[in-house]
Amino acid sequence: MSDQDATSGTRGTEPTTEPAAEPATPSLREAFGEAARRAGVAKVAPGEAPSSGALLAAIGGVRGIVESILPGLVFLVTYAITKELVASVIAPAIVAVGFIVARFSSRTPVTSAIAGAIGIAFSAAVALFTGNVNDAFVPGLITNVVFLVALLVSILVRWPLLGLVAGALTGDITGWRTSAAKRRVALVATLVWVGLFAARIAVQLPLYLAEATEPLAAAKLVMGVPLYAGVLWITWLLMRTAYRRVEPTDSHSSEGQSPEGQSPEGQTASNEE
Repeated sequence: MSDQDATSGTRGTEPTTEPAAEPATPSLREAFGEAARRAGVAKVAPGEAPSSGALLAAIGGVRGIVESILPGLVFLVTYAITKELVASVIAPAIVAVGFIVARFSSRTPVTSAIAGAIGIAFSAAVALFTGNVNDAFVPGLITNVVFLVALLVSILVRWPLLGLVAGALTGDITGWRTSAAKRRVALVATLVWVGLFAARIAVQLPLYLAEATEPLAAAKLVMGVPLYAGVLWITWLLMRTAYRRVEPTDSHSSEGQSPEGQSPEGQTASNEE
């Protein structure tokens, strides 16, 4: 065989490199499940007993509470003292930036602080653009309306949103629909959240229309984390009634069975034969 033939044979046997497979895009169901697992309600799995520690974790811990309440409190105090638009909307934004810096300094996750800062900055931008300090509350009102409509639509189509959330947390996103008790609990839990968003709108919208800035800011504080925590606790208690954890089978239940599935008497008889 010539050197050229040998070379040709070697080239013919060279392995071909397959292109790297592109990462699979998560399906809508997977994306919803991941979002549900990141939500505060996921801190207690359906069927588990809620605890104060789980509730504190669901609302972000002490640090999360401070980061949620302090910007609104700063807005209220600043406006009560100065009655100035710019100072009232800029002060909370400075506080939000401070939270981000503090998290970077302590090397803790900054996602929630950045999200909060973006929300505060957007609200401030709306108020500065319109020249009306009360318009800083418009994004929050719109958010409450969106959630309220989504929950009501889920009830109208007979797929209560809290049922889907519970299903995502248990790994069977539609299995709850086969149980009348779980469907009923999903409906009641969804109605509880409807009540939360409806109450916020019912209280805050008239205050906004009346341009009652200070009462509106105070109402937003009270109906924020405290009301959210209460509704979250009620949701967990409701879910526990329908999602009781199944205790592991006691080893004594299989007592008297041999490894082959025979009773000792049957195994003895077999040996005697």
